[in-house]
Amino acid sequence: MPTYDYCCTQCKLKFESRHAMNADSPCCPLCGGAAVKLILSAPAMHGAMARGRDLAMRSLEPKPGQKKHVHGPGCGCGQQQHS
Repeated sequence: MPTYDYCCTQCKLKFESRHAMNADSPCCPLCGGAAVKLILSAPAMHGAMARGRDLAMRSLEPKPGQKKHVHGPGCGCGQQQHS
């Protein structure tokens, strides 16, 4: 079953609930008020997708002993040039 994020319309408590896609929204566990579904973030990645993302993020990190990036004319890297 998927996990959904909710926010109470009365006390503003944010909470999670696991239920079937076609189930009604749960009541707030704190005050019993009505809750609305929130869309907060992308789903977690597992398996091969997560390993690929991890490798891609590591490839962007500077390697030990690597020279600091020097901005030349028309560099295009998107980083601000520091004086």
